[in-house]
Amino acid sequence: MTEIPPSGSRPIRVLLADDEEMIRHGVRLILRHAEGIEVVGEAANGEEAVRVATEACPDVALIDIRMPVLDGLAAIERLLPLRPRPQVVMLTTFGDEENVMRALRSGATGFLLKDEGPQELISAVRAAAAGDAVLSPGVTGSVIERMLHGDSSRPGGRGGSQPASDTGPEQRLAALTGRERDVLALLGRGLANLEIGRRLGIGVGTVKSHVSAILEKTGTDSRVQAAVLAYQSGLLS
Repeated sequence: MTEIPPSGSRPIRVLLADDEEMIRHGVRLILRHAEGIEVVGEAANGEEAVRVATEACPDVALIDIRMPVLDGLAAIERLLPLRPRPQVVMLTTFGDEENVMRALRSGATGFLLKDEGPQELISAVRAAAAGDAVLSPGVTGSVIERMLHGDSSRPGGRGGSQPASDTGPEQRLAALTGRERDVLALLGRGLANLEIGRRLGIGVGTVKSHVSAILEKTGTDSRVQAAVLAYQSGLLS
């Protein structure tokens, strides 16, 4: 999904938070043998995850949705304001679409099924560190479908499948340049920055700049929310 960090660059720092020790152990073993990735902390509940993240400053936090003391959904609200801000990827299982949607609306980078293979896990960590959306194909379709049709579940303080706005999807895209619309369309199809750059013949840094402008102009908090907006506006039809 993204390029492997060049030799000698700082490793991607990862936090693992899951109340199941076997899950943490398995993920740790996979990431330990991945080039350019370092596990810098582990937690068995959301409260511990926030504490460890504050101390270890991870680039990516893999957070289980269902945990004791403080669950993943509550933990994400306390992780995202941190500076530097970690990219939060929620770990989930099939049938957990409701909580996945709440996590995405809260600003999570994406979600990953716990039964994904080793290479998918490694690619997801690299993609998240690069600012790309992480969406497990196994549940993406049902989640996007429910978000597009205005599922009634709403996280506190936000609501709906997009940030609070009095304007419709088409109006929110009006401020975008032609190139930004091109980037948004490819983002909506799930392409990573590297792939978008190749399609459009531009550098990854330029893609990142366009994505930042898109998020700011459309009032979205994440690439996932921007992708949903692309669908809602008919940009991908």
